[in-house]
Amino acid sequence: MSVAPPPSPVASPSSARPLWRTVFTPRWIALLLLALAIAATMSVLGVWQLDVYHSKTAAATAKRAEGAPVPLQTLFSIDEGLTSKAVGRKVTVAGTWGPAADQLYISDRRLGDKNGFWVVSPVMLDSTGSADGSTGAVMVIRGWVPTVTDPAVKPLTGRVELTGAVAQSEAQDASGDAAKGRTLQSLRIPTIVDLVDYRIYDAFVVLSSIDKPAASSAAALAPAIVPAPSPPTDHAGLRNVAYAFQWWIFAAFTLWMWGRMVLDAHRSDDSDEPASNEPDQPDSDDAGQRRTGEADQASGELESSGTVSA
Repeated sequence: MSVAPPPSPVASPSSARPLWRTVFTPRWIALLLLALAIAATMSVLGVWQLDVYHSKTAAATAKRAEGAPVPLQTLFSIDEGLTSKAVGRKVTVAGTWGPAADQLYISDRRLGDKNGFWVVSPVMLDSTGSADGSTGAVMVIRGWVPTVTDPAVKPLTGRVELTGAVAQSEAQDASGDAAKGRTLQSLRIPTIVDLVDYRIYDAFVVLSSIDKPAASSAAALAPAIVPAPSPPTDHAGLRNVAYAFQWWIFAAFTLWMWGRMVLDAHRSDDSDEPASNEPDQPDSDDAGQRRTGEADQASGELESSGTVSA
């Protein structure tokens, strides 16, 4: 008769130490405060580097707009495209007012709280900076008027020397307006090129003052001067932006290292905990041999007791 083995005892669940007990100890709280202080300092240094970048950028942009006027053809020639460094620069223009028929109007332009038009007139230049010495013109934004019938829109004639700021073409397409007349919705050189029969600069000049007006137009009414466009941002000091991100990465790394150290310490504490106080289980082979011996002994006893004398 075989004897069934006793049921194996159920192992008790692991009594691992909770993570929060490792975190909320004086040592790790002190290290956390130190890590937070270091990370905060590095974050402030990153913000400071970003402020340095903005200061350098603003100074470089303002320097471009506030520089002394230079002849237009010294910035770039009529053969070249407009460069970003030339936008917003103050320039001088010398030449003769172009044909009255080539004067244009740009609609939907505001001056203060009023809506109106920009008056754009060509100036035939004395020099265009071209390698072959060819002539050409630059389109000058003379100013703002409330309507295209205002007396100030009267085209000017004769020789002129003026000062203004370089402006670039707008993004909106106005090619459809060119077929309807001389009033356009946007200021674009690619559109104006098809409206004149001479070469023009790939830029506009926003008039700020007429230094030597022609005698025939000295007493003429003039459109209201419009503000020069803001020059594009000159991104000076980009190295400071890299420094700012570097400090912020260091700050994040400091906090990450603290968390990693806490986890490593927690795992080490778990591995050092003593084994559970459960009774030792007998080895399976020994238990099997013991059960076999007990069964043999029981069988022998049955055989000896089962013999009857005659």
